Amino acid sequence: MSQINISSSFCSIPIRVGIVGTGYAANARAKALKADERSLLVTVAGHTPEKTEEFSQTFQVQNTTSWQQLVERDDLDLVIISTINRDHGAIARAALENDKHIIVEYPLSLDPTEAESLISLAAKKNKLLHVEHIELLGGLHNAIKQSLSKIGKIFYARYVTINSKQPAPQKWTYRSSLFGFPFVGALSRLHRFTDLFGQVDTVNCQSQFWYTDIDLYKACLCTAQLGFNNDVIGEVVYGKGETFWHSENFFTLYGEKGTLIFTPQQGQLLQGEKIQTIEVAARRGLFAKDTKMVIEYLLGGVPLYVTPEASLYTLQIADFTRKASDLEMGRSGDGVIGSVESVGGCEGKEKSN
Repeated sequence: MSQINISSSFCSIPIRVGIVGTGYAANARAKALKADERSLLVTVAGHTPEKTEEFSQTFQVQNTTSWQQLVERDDLDLVIISTINRDHGAIARAALENDKHIIVEYPLSLDPTEAESLISLAAKKNKLLHVEHIELLGGLHNAIKQSLSKIGKIFYARYVTINSKQPAPQKWTYRSSLFGFPFVGALSRLHRFTDLFGQVDTVNCQSQFWYTDIDLYKACLCTAQLGFNNDVIGEVVYGKGETFWHSENFFTLYGEKGTLIFTPQQGQLLQGEKIQTIEVAARRGLFAKDTKMVIEYLLGGVPLYVTPEASLYTLQIADFTRKASDLEMGRSGDGVIGSVESVGGCEGKEKSN
C-alpha cells in the first residue's frame, strides 16, 4: 500500500471542490459537501448543458463548461469524478497534472495499465487518489465479515446480482464502450471477494449480451469463477436488463461448520436445523460517509478504508475476466471460456479450457 507521508494537513479549511458529473453519486456527494462546513462546493461540469445547469441551480454552484476547464481551475483543491466510466482515467490524469486531489468512483480506469500509471503519478505529485468502494462501508459487507468465523473454513462463496429492467434503459451503463466489460464497470462485485479472500490464482468467465445496436445492449449476463490462493472457490453472477423477469441479490458462503446466506436486508446462519438471523444495517448515507472520510484524511491524515492499490488489484482481476470471456468464438457468450492462471502477482497467463 502506498500512503502519502503527511507531516501536516493537505488542505486548509474550507476544502474547495469541483464535481464532474450530475448523476446520483454526484448529487449525493454535493449534499454531503454542502452539509459539511469544512468543504466548499465551488463548481460542476456535466455531460449535458441542461443537467449541468439544473445541478448548479440546485446546489448554488458555478457551472463550468467542460471537465477539461474544471480541472485547470486555480480555485479548486479536490476534484470528484462521478461521470461515465470511460472518462475516469483521462479526467484523473488531467486533474493530477493540474495538482488536484481526487475522489473517483470505481473503476479508476477501464484499462489496468492506465490505472497503475495514475497511482504512480499521484504518488509523484503527492496528491490523494481515492477510488471509492462504498460497498466495503455498507451493512452487508460488514455483516459478512463479522460472521465469517462462525462457519469455520470457507470453501465456496457465491454472489448473485440480477437486476430486471422492463424495458432496459437506453443509457450509458448499457453501452460497452462507456461502461466497460460488466465486471470492470461493476467492480464492486469482485472487490467484495478480493477484500474477503485475498489473492486470486485462477479466473474463468462466461458472458452473453443481447445487443440492439453495435454498442448498445438490452441485457447482459456474466458469470465468473475465481480460484483463491487460500483454496476458496468464488462464483460471481452479474445480470441486468429486460431478458430477466426476476431480480435477485444473494451472497452465500459455505463453510465446514455452517452456511451463511445474505440479502441486502438480512442474513441467516444455517447449521443443521438451527437457523440464526443476522442483522444487516441499512445502506443509506454511504457516499456521505465516504466523502467525510476523505475530508478528514485531507485535513488530518485520518487513514482511509481502502487503498488505490487494492482497487487496482481487483481491476486487474476484472480485466482477466474480460480476457477469458474474449476467448469465446464471437461475442454471443455460448460456450466454455478460458481461464487465467497465476494472477496473484498480477502477471496472468491465459489458457484454453
